[in-house]
Amino acid sequence: MKLSLNRCLSLPGQAWFVRFGWASAALVFAAMLSTARADERAFAYNYEVTTMPKGSLEYEQWVTWKNYDDRDRFEFRHEFEYGLTDNLQVALYVADWRYDNFEDGEDIATYQDTAVEFIYNLSDPIEDFIGSAIYGEIKLGDTKFVLEPKLLLQKNFGPLMAVYNFTLEAEWEGDGLDSLDENKGEIKNSAGLAYQISPKLVVGAELLHEFELEEWEEKSDDALYLGPTVSYRNKSFWITAAALFQVTGLDSEPDNQIRMLAGWNF
Repeated sequence: MKLSLNRCLSLPGQAWFVRFGWASAALVFAAMLSTARADERAFAYNYEVTTMPKGSLEYEQWVTWKNYDDRDRFEFRHEFEYGLTDNLQVALYVADWRYDNFEDGEDIATYQDTAVEFIYNLSDPIEDFIGSAIYGEIKLGDTKFVLEPKLLLQKNFGPLMAVYNFTLEAEWEGDGLDSLDENKGEIKNSAGLAYQISPKLVVGAELLHEFELEEWEEKSDDALYLGPTVSYRNKSFWITAAALFQVTGLDSEPDNQIRMLAGWNF
């Protein structure tokens, strides 16, 4: 589903995800003035193994900017997370959508999918030899269906935290959900190191390595990204941002990408 952004904004009732996306991003920063406690993330591209306490509800806003040779892309995610038990966290992605601004002046907003996610904590990164968790995600869009399991590992050494995520993604695409005939996989390895300078400030670095498998047979070129990350939190909110830079020179992948996450509890 592709729509001109200018046309969408001018037609009442059209492209609800465009207006909702910008409004949600604005509400996140307005909520930073609240006094609710939030559970924070130290990384923007890696998940930690710890889960929310039972009964906790949190809203997260994602904004990712990607710079390609011919366009700038902004990706948005609006997510609610809930602690079902002390070890099981579930989430709903209300919508994933993106906005592409091409060099030729064309603007396109595209709905991607809605998804559900779970994270089940297996071991603690401080008390156990290594912290671990399993992650599962199911995405459903107009023209695709995606399954995305992850293995999450983490170890804390005092103020220093090390994480590793392994992702195996399976995606089916087509002209509609009744004709999903294109099948491909994607493998991602990501890692991060973060150091807690103070109770409010964490700084570190992240690495992302990924490649695709068309029909699970033909491997694409590897893309590798590196960059810094910073996280700030207090009693009312948390915000995390990372800037990754491609070091492999692939024209088909973004040269740079910046992701910001912000959230608070209800």
